[in-house]
Amino acid sequence: MILAGDIGGTSARLALFNVDGGRVAMVARQSYPSADYGSLAAVVRRFSEEHGHDIDHAAFGVAGPVREGQAKATNLPWLVDSARLVDELGVKAVGLINDLEANAYGVAALDADDFTVLNAGEHDASGNAAIIAAGTGLGEAGLYWGGKRHHPFASEGGHADFAPRNALEIELLQYLLRRHDRVSYERVLSGPGLHAVYEFLRDSGHGTESQRIADAMRDGDPAAVISKAAAAGECELCVAALDMFVAFYGAAAGNLALKMMARGGVYLGGGIAPKIVEKLKQPVFMEAFVSKGRMEDLLRDIPVRVIMNDQTALIGAARYAALRAGLLEG
Repeated sequence: MILAGDIGGTSARLALFNVDGGRVAMVARQSYPSADYGSLAAVVRRFSEEHGHDIDHAAFGVAGPVREGQAKATNLPWLVDSARLVDELGVKAVGLINDLEANAYGVAALDADDFTVLNAGEHDASGNAAIIAAGTGLGEAGLYWGGKRHHPFASEGGHADFAPRNALEIELLQYLLRRHDRVSYERVLSGPGLHAVYEFLRDSGHGTESQRIADAMRDGDPAAVISKAAAAGECELCVAALDMFVAFYGAAAGNLALKMMARGGVYLGGGIAPKIVEKLKQPVFMEAFVSKGRMEDLLRDIPVRVIMNDQTALIGAARYAALRAGLLEG
């Protein structure tokens, strides 16, 4: 039995898997609010109490850089230590990888109906691929093409410097620099980033906030309120904020495609993209994606897909554990 985890700033999701017919098959899963627990080990103990099984192998995707078997979660006050988890689980080894790397491992196990196509790209496109995911934070990973299969690898590209492309975005950067010493892409391309974009447009006179939206944001998740109101066309300021956010998504995805030479495809993961997929299908995203001057033709040939399966990181962590244990062929 394999224990797999997808550990993010909002939720810690755990699942049990078997290996069946050359694929990992989910047996049970549970999600826990990350903020309710002081450590991943505490979540694992709770899961073990609720789903008692003998664990043979384990792997966890964690939102943060992994170094020497440890990961400091970016949006959580957790230090995840694989050696401690070995003791907790009573297994020989625990795999610890970046959460976007886990997503990248999961992509290979998905079916065609797990994706929404934003750009078909070149027929039979092959080569390196990349994944970018906006959620509580912003994650990026690569998939190196070795000639027979993709080899996922982690990055912390979501923390690269935000690069404004026009006068309005320069104004946004100046606004955010009054709040932060440095502005990364995560500051504008994440759930909190969407809220920050909304506040900038409101505070700089580019839109008027309605009292109903202000009240709703106080009572709930601001990013969810903004995206829902924008999708329904109920708030011009929300529409403007989501348009700007989607343009940032396209621009950042195009940048990643260039850096990885991702001719094999770019995947959008995370919790936000599936919820705004109809907006992503509109021209704003792809216009920003391909708007790279002399590289525009190259980018138009790259397939771009939204991952609609919200279990991809769990599946990927399980595949990583199975591959390490020799239960799956690479």
